[in-house]
Amino acid sequence: MTEILAVFIGGGLGCLARFGVSNAITILISSSLPIATLVSNITSCLIFGAGVYFFPEKMAENSTFRLLLITGFCGGFSTFSSFSFETLELFRNGNIFYGIANISVSIILCSAILYFFVSEKIIR
Repeated sequence: MTEILAVFIGGGLGCLARFGVSNAITILISSSLPIATLVSNITSCLIFGAGVYFFPEKMAENSTFRLLLITGFCGGFSTFSSFSFETLELFRNGNIFYGIANISVSIILCSAILYFFVSEKIIR
């Protein structure tokens, strides 16, 4: 039951953070590009990677902490479905370059962030 509660609380906080980022980006930047989703996904990868890097013992030994932070918060904060939908909309509206750029930047940057934090070469 503790594990379910950890995912529930982390996911709720992640969703609220995603909502806040989306609102802030919308107010600060007027753009038809999916910047809020990109910022949320990149930030989620930074949090994920930092959690694994700075708290490796807690991640390995404490499944409740891992479920709260990684599964719950990062899962609620990042959004693959919005990324996919917004990329599809870019393509449907004829913005092929921006659609490809969105895919490329999202995958390359998020993967690079996680590689930096969790790569055995960096940790050891």
